[in-house]
Amino acid sequence: MNNLQRVQPPVFPVEKVLIPEAKFFSLSNGVPVYLIEAGTEDIMRIEFIFKAGLIREDLPLLASTCNMMLSEGSKNYSSEELNRLLDYYGIFLNQSAEKDSAGIVLFFLNKHIEKVLELSREILFHPVFPEPELNSLMKKRLRWYLVNREKVQTLAIDQFFESLFGKNHPYGHQVIESDFENLTPSFLSDFHRRNYTTRNMAVIISGKINNRTAELLDLIFANIGSGGTDKEDNSNLMRGEKIKKVHINKPGTVQTSVRIGSTTINKRHSDYPGLKVLDSILGGYFGSRLMKNIREEKGYTYGISSSISSLDLSGYKVISTEVSNKNCQKTIDEILKEIKVLQNVPVKKEEMAVVRNYMSGEMLRMFDGPFALAESFRSAWEFGLDNSYYHRLAEKIKTITPDEIIELARTYYKIDDLYEITVGSE
Repeated sequence: MNNLQRVQPPVFPVEKVLIPEAKFFSLSNGVPVYLIEAGTEDIMRIEFIFKAGLIREDLPLLASTCNMMLSEGSKNYSSEELNRLLDYYGIFLNQSAEKDSAGIVLFFLNKHIEKVLELSREILFHPVFPEPELNSLMKKRLRWYLVNREKVQTLAIDQFFESLFGKNHPYGHQVIESDFENLTPSFLSDFHRRNYTTRNMAVIISGKINNRTAELLDLIFANIGSGGTDKEDNSNLMRGEKIKKVHINKPGTVQTSVRIGSTTINKRHSDYPGLKVLDSILGGYFGSRLMKNIREEKGYTYGISSSISSLDLSGYKVISTEVSNKNCQKTIDEILKEIKVLQNVPVKKEEMAVVRNYMSGEMLRMFDGPFALAESFRSAWEFGLDNSYYHRLAEKIKTITPDEIIELARTYYKIDDLYEITVGSE
């Protein structure tokens, strides 16, 4: 046994990523629909997306609460009846409200398409926002809020967004305890009337698609009026805070949560694919420089990561970790040191090969199956992009040079631009 050698299995580079194109058509009332035919199981995924995210709310918690209340009773069904029907037909419903958009996703057997669309119309366009259910929900949300306010991670990321985008912008506004008492059914109804309209709606469908899908969509949704209002421009409210370093004292905690980052470009920018590669090298995967340095060599943390994310009006990059209080400043110093190395020292060929293989493999996972295809399609579509974005990303992964990485690090990771948020015991 001792004579056996451990031989690394061969690595085969990804030459080309094949991405099925979505078929596009419009309903009679202009609602865009995208079909991604894929998969062998009789399962479908349908997503209804609305421009009804946090960016459009004029009261804190309004967008998320409106979305959560959609299935709590409608014109024709009580909350119990809706849930019973969803269970009976084996429909899994997921509701979400993000910074820019909101909506629902349903997973179901394709033979139930007609019932799914009927229930979707009821949930999306005829909610009644009953006051008892609203009061119950807000009490639960307040309890979750109070529990999460004891976590240094929550305090750090909330302060991070406020510092980046400003307390007066929806991206940066922090929720406070009294916000949970301000919502009423009439506020929800007004927000729903203005934002959950066919004018603000798009549909993405994937899986083994029932051949009656297009016909039924038009039959069930086409007679709903467009309504809605134009999206307000909040970009003029987006102002990062002047103070770059913020510490929030949380007595009694054994760890300090660290968030370092700043606003940056989003997917619409031509440099974004290269920035994704740079981010992977810095902290975007388990073998990244931050993990090797701060976790493996220094032992300051169990985990550290970096990421870049796109929003409609901006983008942001963030480095995240939790460390013992005594090692907080040492960790920050090492993070900044790794950024400076990327700005001045070319990445070696061997490291680039590992990163290229990792990112190529992750791209394959992004298109592995009909549901992943739908999520990846949406991730580009919501920025006005198509699959050519992924082809550019794949090409950049294969061809980016060390000199390009240095230039990107110098352009987008200027040390003086970075916000430094820490939460822990002093």
